[in-house]
Amino acid sequence: MTLDPMGAAVWVLADPRAGTAAQALGIAERLGLPFRVIELEWGKLARLPIAWPSLAGLTADARRRVTGPWPRLILSAGRRSAPVARWLRRHGARAVHCMRPGLGAADFDLLVIGAHDRPRPAPNLLEILGACHRMSPERLAAARAEWAVLDALPSPRVALLVGGPVRAKGMRPEVAAAVGHQVAGMAGSVLATTSRRTGTPATEALSAALAERPHRLFRWGEGGANPYAGFLAWADAVVVTGDSVSMLSEALATAAPVFVADPGGLGPRHLRLRESLAGAGHARALGEGWFTRRPLDEGARVAATIRAWGWGVTRMGDATKWKA
Repeated sequence: MTLDPMGAAVWVLADPRAGTAAQALGIAERLGLPFRVIELEWGKLARLPIAWPSLAGLTADARRRVTGPWPRLILSAGRRSAPVARWLRRHGARAVHCMRPGLGAADFDLLVIGAHDRPRPAPNLLEILGACHRMSPERLAAARAEWAVLDALPSPRVALLVGGPVRAKGMRPEVAAAVGHQVAGMAGSVLATTSRRTGTPATEALSAALAERPHRLFRWGEGGANPYAGFLAWADAVVVTGDSVSMLSEALATAAPVFVADPGGLGPRHLRLRESLAGAGHARALGEGWFTRRPLDEGARVAATIRAWGWGVTRMGDATKWKA
């Protein structure tokens, strides 16, 4: 789908944080319509809880990007983008927002909030499991073709997605090593990737733990093509550290069993996420038995809801167009 066309009926307000922006972008991609991406940049006022529809949290450069012709549908995510979406709604657009918006929740036509965030019941609420993302069936199919070389690794291939503490300097090396050893014990081969929050000491400890098992380890920031989607596409099972909402949600896009590794120190929100996924039969704790499940695509469900509510969208064959 063509991105950023002028005059597009759908706008995506893209937060600078990739995981937050991906929630709105994922819904836009599932809609199958041309959309315009508005890159947001935050000024000092964005730190404040802005109670009214406003562009005040944006930098001057970002405010200049918010110009007509105005959209018919706005997709946004994260507290800071909520006042911007509410401001645009005053120009006649429908507004769909992911995550808690903070103030002004009633101003949105649809709120998409994970069950782990315990949203209050509301007429405009759509509760989902995990978070929306961009790991669509089409992207997984393309990644499987692109990374066909992974087929040569012994089965079962276990994808290991390692995050790290949200507000710390990195995962403890002994934790990374323990998870690595446990995953190596259940795998024919391991497809491991770290994140910005993992840290170098933990990454090297993980590498040592996997040394005696056939594996591929992609270190965060490493040059070359990122095999993350390929790892998911070829995985017979996926293990994710429980500190990452985004990676857990993306793992659910596969048909593989998903196991949650406990890195220690998880807060109530991440513990509730693990419980909600386990309760729905989509994940188990690392160390529990293998199981079967179906792929989960909450972004597609949100897109279907938008179309079903008749917000100017109609499908004709394979084409999706906005009604006049």
